[in-house]
Amino acid sequence: MSEETSATRRRTQARRQSIVGTEPVAYVRNKYERLSWALDERQRRLWAANEAMALGYGGGRVVAEATGMSDRTVQLGLRELQQRRPETPPPKARARIRRPGGGRPSAFQQQPGLEAALEKLVDPATRGDPQSPLRWTSKSLRHLEAELRRQGYRVSASVIGAWLNGQEYSLQANRKVREGSSHPDRDAQFQYLAQRVETFQQQGQPVISVDAKKKEQIGLFKNGGREWQPQGQPVEVKLHDFGKDKVTPYGVFEPSRNCGWVSVGTDHDTAEFAVESIRRWWRQMGQKAYPDARQLLISADAGGSNGYRPRLWKLSLQQLADESGLTLSVCHLPPGTSKWNKIEHRMFCHITANWRAQPLVSHEVVVHLIGATKTSKGLRIQAELDTGCYPKGRKITDQQMAQLQIQPADFHGEWNYMISPRKPSP
Repeated sequence: MSEETSATRRRTQARRQSIVGTEPVAYVRNKYERLSWALDERQRRLWAANEAMALGYGGGRVVAEATGMSDRTVQLGLRELQQRRPETPPPKARARIRRPGGGRPSAFQQQPGLEAALEKLVDPATRGDPQSPLRWTSKSLRHLEAELRRQGYRVSASVIGAWLNGQEYSLQANRKVREGSSHPDRDAQFQYLAQRVETFQQQGQPVISVDAKKKEQIGLFKNGGREWQPQGQPVEVKLHDFGKDKVTPYGVFEPSRNCGWVSVGTDHDTAEFAVESIRRWWRQMGQKAYPDARQLLISADAGGSNGYRPRLWKLSLQQLADESGLTLSVCHLPPGTSKWNKIEHRMFCHITANWRAQPLVSHEVVVHLIGATKTSKGLRIQAELDTGCYPKGRKITDQQMAQLQIQPADFHGEWNYMISPRKPSP
């Protein structure tokens, strides 16, 4: 090392010590912490370069260590300070911090056909591409990336995700809104049913809504939903949901009193089982609440065991009318509108919420969980196990149907009809 270089370094160290003391890194760090909150990217770079010039030889390394900036950033600031021209507008007058032309072009600028190819993959139906390669698989970011690379484009999953967000795409689940073909008299049937319900309620006659809930497996199987448990100690259930023991809860809901009845059947869901559930409700709840009742209005779906087509449904209702002495008025919801049945969103949904994450290990557990269902609106439910045998495939002859006391209504008699009790034979 030459004597001239050594002398220069000694003078630099002496000047630095006179400015910042014995700890230059701590000195610069304190100054930076007091100002950093008010500086943008360019201002921090220029301030660091100015401090490095003031410290002299080795000042860039000191500033980089004190501020956490890279040596390359400090060197860039030094070049900007040395090359600054008087006509360059001050930072406040400029709309941007970085100089024009910085950064590499995006993947879509470098590859003109990439955006059109991505649009065809994401939404092939609207882009007129019914033969899209990803029509029959999930359009995840990784699948989109793999397919675009197969077509010769260079793009990453993160770039695809940023483009989708910019085009206002988002992850969305299916929405249940379509009910299928709508009957032309659907609204008229709903109005007719509403009028019948209002008339019965004004007369103090009982009104019920009936339907069967989905079958439930009995055993140590997973039940949907989450429940509070000690952390790391979930309820352990079987790995596979293969069970032979199933039950069918059939419900009877009274909108007037906000209460209901559920028969937990262990056999088939037939029309005979459905009417037996109504019979049990009448004996256990309805007869006590309506001792002077002469009629009963039943609202049911158009299909299933309580649909308007099964003959066994009407024959079983006739037997119930004969036993109870009630005149049964039946109104079916229009086809395809089962979700509009009041029992679905006034009773069944609360039963499902009450037994969430609870394995239905036995028939007794199902009955107790249904019976314990309550809401803040005052819903109360009674439940009972029905172990009766209800065979499928029972045939009803034309002669049996001719003996029924059925009176169809003037408006859609297949949906609206009245069954009167038959007089006992002498």
